[in-house]
Amino acid sequence: MNFTKYTVLMLVLTAMLTACATTTTTVRFYTLANNTPAKNPAANLPTNAPIAIEVLPVKVSERLKRPQLVITTNNSSQLKILEQDRWSSSFNDELQDAFVGGITSQLNAIDISRGGRTENQPTYRIAIGLQQFNATPGEQVQANFGWTITRLDAGAGSADKRTLSCQAAISKTVGNDVDAVVKGVQGAVADVIQAISVNVSSLNRGEEVKCSS
Repeated sequence: MNFTKYTVLMLVLTAMLTACATTTTTVRFYTLANNTPAKNPAANLPTNAPIAIEVLPVKVSERLKRPQLVITTNNSSQLKILEQDRWSSSFNDELQDAFVGGITSQLNAIDISRGGRTENQPTYRIAIGLQQFNATPGEQVQANFGWTITRLDAGAGSADKRTLSCQAAISKTVGNDVDAVVKGVQGAVADVIQAISVNVSSLNRGEEVKCSS
């Protein structure tokens, strides 16, 4: 075997060994869509008075509009985008799916968020914004949500055409791993689902509505 063939053979063998030694990195996917909290009795509506809800796309900052999980370090000014740990869709879409599913379940409501119409049923439009968000492994998930609820079916000038605006700052202590951070986010979203559901229920009953602290 001459030197050229020997060199080529060694290069091929080296490439094969390198390929075998390389471990395939597994991408882990998480979702908020199945994050339905236990029903809050305060959100229950009379069974003979079904309502419809429309949850608008959730407003989040541009840095969070991605499928990758975004975490902060102990120095809150530094962000890390985790390529191997992802939501099943963009974070803003995950949030909307979670709110639609959770609020619909809490209120036994009809969802018209992605189209559809209702007749002779109270209809509420819910606009939600994530105004501040930090997820620090080993410390906390901190989220500041704001929301506005508007009744759509009442005529202009009607006393029934009520609008409510609230916000809530939520903090969840989390462990060091990504799974713990995801559970913290799920917990924060579940708290907001329950708060919004109670607000809608109170509005629908004509009661004085108080925002959660």
